[in-house]
Amino acid sequence: MTPRYGIAEWFGRPFERLSVKDRQKLARCALAHEPAPSCPFQRGRPPCNKRGGVCSIKQGTKPPVITCPKRFDEGNLLPEWLAEIAGFPDVFIAPEVPFMRSPATGRPAGRIDLVVSDDITAKTWFGLEIQAVYFSGQGMTADFELLLHNSADIPPPPTAVRRPDWRSSSAKRLMPQLQIKAPTLRRWSTKLAVAVDRPFFNAIGGPTSAPSKDVNDGDIVWLIPRITDDYRLIAEHWEVLSLEDSCAKLLSAATIKREEFEVALRSKLQRLCARKRFP
Repeated sequence: MTPRYGIAEWFGRPFERLSVKDRQKLARCALAHEPAPSCPFQRGRPPCNKRGGVCSIKQGTKPPVITCPKRFDEGNLLPEWLAEIAGFPDVFIAPEVPFMRSPATGRPAGRIDLVVSDDITAKTWFGLEIQAVYFSGQGMTADFELLLHNSADIPPPPTAVRRPDWRSSSAKRLMPQLQIKAPTLRRWSTKLAVAVDRPFFNAIGGPTSAPSKDVNDGDIVWLIPRITDDYRLIAEHWEVLSLEDSCAKLLSAATIKREEFEVALRSKLQRLCARKRFP
């Protein structure tokens, strides 16, 4: 049987290194029976505010897949990496900067996840969007309940089938963000960067055959970190793409053949019991 995706990192700690006592304690936190511990990845180490506290998930021996955007905050890797690419002599950051305003209320209706500047005056800056991965399938509450009461040295396997939902995370979530923000930043003569982890990037086609390292070659700087075997976040790959090529990458799905579609269609068709009469 193919291994199911389960917890890889839980409240900032590698799941495979947790003792029985640790697992039971974190299960109580995940079920909101106890306060959440601090997040080791965020600046200032505030309490984890992600429901369930799962930072990343894993299938067998495959690399972890990041499911919490705060997991990307480890060691200030992303802003320092982006500043180096941009040629900034210093690094200033501003999180959650309002970018759009509701015409009805006048309140902020959209934000840029992080802005990286070279000085306090913000004369030169890049925007940065960070995208973790959603997963499809049952939630993890049943896993938390099982871990709360389990006392075996080897933890039980995941209770349900679940997998990373690359499509929802890319075409449905990330692509609209790029389509809204990149053109405006292009008019403002600056750049938008986007960070996804290596499994996400691989799922949408991976690196281009001849990746550009010239920020003037496109609209979007792609930053691709990965989690190592010892659970450190490291910079692995970056490249520059146009908005159009970025959207094409995020839409990386081929339409199936009509015959295949109609086979599936016939297996699902059901006759309505009654017909309404319309004037």
